[in-house]
Amino acid sequence: MGNNFTITVVAENENEGNKSINLAIEEIRRIEKLLTTYKEDSQTNLINENAGIKPVNVDPEVFSLIERCMGISKITQGAFDISYGSIDKSLWNFDKTMTKLPDAQTALKMVHLIDYKNIILDKENTTVFLKEKGMRIGFGGIGKGYAAEMAKQLLLKNKVQSGIINASGDLSAWGLQPNGKKWTIGVADPDSPNAAFSYMEISNKAVATSGNYEKFVTINGKKYSHTIDPKTGLPITGIKSVTIIASNAEFADAMATPIAVMGIKAGLFLIDQIPDLYCIIIDDNNKIYTSKNINLK
Repeated sequence: MGNNFTITVVAENENEGNKSINLAIEEIRRIEKLLTTYKEDSQTNLINENAGIKPVNVDPEVFSLIERCMGISKITQGAFDISYGSIDKSLWNFDKTMTKLPDAQTALKMVHLIDYKNIILDKENTTVFLKEKGMRIGFGGIGKGYAAEMAKQLLLKNKVQSGIINASGDLSAWGLQPNGKKWTIGVADPDSPNAAFSYMEISNKAVATSGNYEKFVTINGKKYSHTIDPKTGLPITGIKSVTIIASNAEFADAMATPIAVMGIKAGLFLIDQIPDLYCIIIDDNNKIYTSKNINLK
């Protein structure tokens, strides 16, 4: 998935612990095969190749993940949209060769293919059809959270009472540390991501952070985040990082990016409407905003 996963489990002995960790690794690999766009025969690529041509039959698991993605697109009014794939590589390539921004007109021309309403789902036949030719879906905004959640569920089924699955900063923690305390999670400081600006103690919760320090380009001295607004095709500005706390890693991962796209006021308003969902936002001036019921230490 292009991400580092760190798996921690509490076990009777090292042997048992390693067995559990290997189970989690296998599960993450299985999900990667389904969702990746880097392997030609993945279900995601088959859907993309048949855009505008015909519906593609997929596993029920992929179907219901896409269904949940559509639900998140609805509640975020399109700020989360898995059909962003059409602009991914061609318009934005966050590597060192990028020296200027695409112009607004070109970006706008390309975003017309981004529209979750043109993903047609047929529940009876478990098929997915992208209505427009050239449309592409991708699971960059939800895939690693989904993998972390699925690995956690598998370990729970296998009687692993506590642990952490950390997918490059999107993590799911359950149970307690061996000393009986909750897990202590650091929230990354956007200006020095290896340090934490705040800590929280969690158990049976997931935390996901989307920040402009992860992947960006600097053009004429200005930093542009890899978070793209699906409506304009251009990167968002004004927000350094968004941290979401939820009971499920998939949902936490999926909500981090759209809240950044929606902006501070609209983002926090939405978070406060959804039970058991919390948020910390840091803007470009290092001002911290939080949703209700968050007390930072």
